[in-house]
Amino acid sequence: MLNSEILDTFRGLLDEAKASGDREPTAMNLATVDSRGRVHSRIVLLKAIDEKGLRFFTNYESAKAGEIAEHDQVALCFHWKQIREGIQVRFEGRVSKASVEESDAYFARRPRGSQIGAWASKQSQELPDRKTFDERVAHYEKEFEGRDVPRPPHWGGYLVEPDRVEFWYGATFRLHERIVHTSEGTSWTSRLLYP
Repeated sequence: MLNSEILDTFRGLLDEAKASGDREPTAMNLATVDSRGRVHSRIVLLKAIDEKGLRFFTNYESAKAGEIAEHDQVALCFHWKQIREGIQVRFEGRVSKASVEESDAYFARRPRGSQIGAWASKQSQELPDRKTFDERVAHYEKEFEGRDVPRPPHWGGYLVEPDRVEFWYGATFRLHERIVHTSEGTSWTSRLLYP
């Protein structure tokens, strides 16, 4: 469980990033490891954060989902270059699927085009040509015409429960400030790191 100090600090920085005009302030790099030990990373969007952790949503049949199923430890990194002297926030910890109810609720709030896309995309699988994908989109638009789009069974959320959080504050001459918080069971300890 994240403590109030970590949550308040992160939320304050996220608010700064949103106010800065950043086009994607919730963008975070997600790093996963596959069964061979190969590291993979990509950008996903943070959709919620609370004391339990951070949430993002994706296709459960994607490459990232397969890697998560094999190795449930992940790392997340936010990088906001345009606030202060640049700020990074890193989270590391265990990831698990979000509840069905949470996935349903979030999916219902998505734009209809994104809902259709979740049905049409075989995320991470080889696509023979763009026409094939366009045809799948048209198929699901027709299938769900005139009614709400249900959440696909292969799509939903993940919860990352951090046990390590680092706030990295950029400074001139690379004299950065780094504060790392580590979970010790039910409590957190904090310490400074050299830049």
